[in-house]
Amino acid sequence: MTRIPLTAALICMTAPTLLAQGARTPSFADDVAFLKPYTDVIVLSDESGAARVALAPAWQGRVVTSTAGGDTGASFGWINRELIASRKLLPHMNPFGGEDRFWLGPEGGQFSIFFAKGAKFELADWQTPAPIDTLPFRVANRSRSAARFAARFELTNYSGTKFDVEVDREVRLLEAAAIWKALGAAPAAGVSLVAYESDNRITNAGKEPWRKETGLLSIWILGMFNPSPATTVVVPIRAGADAELGRKVTADYFGEVPPERLSVRDDVIYFSGDGKYRSKIGIGPRRSTGVLGSYDAAARVLTIVQFTQPAGATDYVNSLWKLQDDPFAGDAANSYNDGPPAPGAKPLGPFYELESSSPAAALAPGASLSHLHRTVHLTGPEAALDPVARAVLGVGLADITNALGKRDAR
Repeated sequence: MTRIPLTAALICMTAPTLLAQGARTPSFADDVAFLKPYTDVIVLSDESGAARVALAPAWQGRVVTSTAGGDTGASFGWINRELIASRKLLPHMNPFGGEDRFWLGPEGGQFSIFFAKGAKFELADWQTPAPIDTLPFRVANRSRSAARFAARFELTNYSGTKFDVEVDREVRLLEAAAIWKALGAAPAAGVSLVAYESDNRITNAGKEPWRKETGLLSIWILGMFNPSPATTVVVPIRAGADAELGRKVTADYFGEVPPERLSVRDDVIYFSGDGKYRSKIGIGPRRSTGVLGSYDAAARVLTIVQFTQPAGATDYVNSLWKLQDDPFAGDAANSYNDGPPAPGAKPLGPFYELESSSPAAALAPGASLSHLHRTVHLTGPEAALDPVARAVLGVGLADITNALGKRDAR
C-alpha cells in the first residue's frame, strides 16, 4: 500500500461507506468476500458453523467481524470499506475497522508513544506507531476455533525511553456452554450468539526494566461496531463517593457530552452509540466493574464486553493529549462515539467503540503482563435478551432504551 497526503487522506477517511449510500446490510460472507482481495483472512467457527469470526493477521491479528448466523448472518463489526478498497495508507492512523484490535497506550502525555519528543499534542503531530497500525503480526498457529499471533518490535516514548516489546496474542472462539458460563446467565431459548476472546500478552524483551519514572506501556483493546440511532452503550460502575472511588466518568475528551447523550446514575452510565456526535467517556479502575456493553433496540442485538481487571491495580496510563500531573491516573474502560469532527465535516466512520485497557506494565526484563478482552453478541426476542442484560449489566432492556429516549428510534 502507498501513503497519500493529509488532504486526500481526510477525503478517504471520511468518505461514506456502502451502508451510508443505502446498500443492504452486508452478511458475514459478504464482508469476508470483500476483505479477501485486500488482505489474508482467517475464519474461525464453532462446531455448529453458525458462530464465526474473521481475523486479519496483517492488521495485528485483529478480529475484523463476527456473526452468530453463519455465512448469511448479520456481520457485527464495522469495516472501513472505502479506505480498504483504496489500497492507500493514511499519514496518522489507518482505521480499517474491526471488533477487537490490539493497541498499546499511552496515547498522550509525557510518556506517549503516539507523539515524538518535543512534538505538540495536536493532530498534525499525532502518529500511531507502525507496529500497531501497519505492520503485520506473524501467525504462530491456528485451529478451527483459535489462532495465535506473535510480533516483536521497538517503541520510543515522548520522553525518549525505548521499549523492546514482544507480543503474544491468541483469539479464541467460544462454544455456547462456555459463553453462558462466562456471562453468569441461564441459557435463553431463541437467542443466537457468538463470543470470542483475545488473550494478549506483552513481554519486556529488552535488558532494562520498565519503570514509572521513565514511562510504562499498557495493552489497549478497541472494538469498532456499526452504530444506529437506537444504540445505547451501557457501563455498570461501582457506586460510592467520589472521594473514595474517583469521579464516575470522564466525559470531556472532546468537550462536555450533551445531557441527552449521556446519563450518569449511581451504578450505571448510559451513552449514545448513534455515530452522530464525536464524544468519548472513560471509567477509572476504582469505578470499573470489568464489564461494558451496548444494546441496539432496532436490530435487537445485545453486545457484552468483559475484560480482566486485577484487584487492587490502580496505575493505568493516562492518554489525555497534554503533559500530565498524574500520568498513571488513566481509564480501565472507554467508549467512543464517532461523529463529525467539526460542523459540516464528515466523520471517520461512523462507528462506536467499546474499549478496555490493562494496568500499566512495570516489567523487569523477561517479565510479562496479560490482558483478556471478551466480546459477546446476542440476538433474539427482547423477552429472552432482557434476563441476560439484567444478569450481566444489572439493568433491563427497557431501562437501556428509555435512558436516552432510544425506544423512539427503533
